[in-house]
Amino acid sequence: MSMPDPSPEIPSLTQPQRSARWALIALAVAGSVLAFGHVGGWLDRGRLTPQRIVDDLQANAGLHLGYRRNHAKGVCVSGYFDSNGAAAAYSKAALFAPVRTPVSGRFAIPGGNPHAADNSVPIRSFALRFTQADGQQWRTGMNNSPVFAVATPKAFHAQLLANRPDPATGKPDPAKQAAFIAAHPESAPFLAWVKQHRPSASYATETFYGLNAFYFIDRSGRRQAVRWRVVPDHPPAADAAAGKDVLDAEITRRLAQGPLRWRLLVTLAAPGDPTNDATRAWPSGRPEIDAGTVVLQRSQPQDHGECRDINYDPLVLPDGIVASDDPLLPARAAAYAESYRRRTREEALGAMHTREQQP
Repeated sequence: MSMPDPSPEIPSLTQPQRSARWALIALAVAGSVLAFGHVGGWLDRGRLTPQRIVDDLQANAGLHLGYRRNHAKGVCVSGYFDSNGAAAAYSKAALFAPVRTPVSGRFAIPGGNPHAADNSVPIRSFALRFTQADGQQWRTGMNNSPVFAVATPKAFHAQLLANRPDPATGKPDPAKQAAFIAAHPESAPFLAWVKQHRPSASYATETFYGLNAFYFIDRSGRRQAVRWRVVPDHPPAADAAAGKDVLDAEITRRLAQGPLRWRLLVTLAAPGDPTNDATRAWPSGRPEIDAGTVVLQRSQPQDHGECRDINYDPLVLPDGIVASDDPLLPARAAAYAESYRRRTREEALGAMHTREQQP
């Protein structure tokens, strides 16, 4: 995402001014929290493809060779998931049995600029890959916002264009952004969250939401619509606007002092709860399962850590979890694949060039 102002002077603003500024910034960055592509025929050839979407993301944030086209700035983490067996009644996935499953994850901020300021956005993300003993994987990408800003690929693309930086100013046109908001009332819950959420100084203090709905499948074939989130299971530190480059170092310092834990909570949908709209939260009071604990033990820089070569495709799922009818899911998978193809090719060409220059 484009970053309208990499170092906003937040401390000098009043609370209403802060809220208004974060709303505008978050609208700009939310456009690339998720990416979309051509899957299943719902994006017509010649109109909207993964290649075009990734091109547009690059146009908004700039081209940074070898980096992800979204969530370019981040840090690798690793550990394990201790299942307590509570979710095994709803999903036959092996990781929900009372076993320990290794995880490889990544914390990041949204946007395609790996040099963006941490305090430029209130959004943080947490991606995880669970690897079962049988080799099957579960990959999930989560954000600290409980809802997403748009529900469809078409709306995403409109938002992406509305946030295109003006060559004259280097910032999005406020009139275009306002027109987008007026045309998309479904963004209201996300913007309301932005107005009240302070940008965290630590990844460790955040709850992260899966946003999209999925189905758990039990051993008898019964389907249950679910959403999940991970909630920190340790006392939160004071939450304040982060500095320009503090998040990666802060989580590394915490992990050097000991493991960090999040509880994996799974919400069970009731009949009629939407499964195809990430802008709509399910009603409070729905049954929840405490499925176990994600434990992080160590971090690594993203340029050589394990997460560097992982594409956190949300459709990489083990037996026992299947995608819902949310149109964002196949779209994310297609665009993530295009981004992965580009950055790994750039890394390979860079390594080849380095070898050719050696005597």
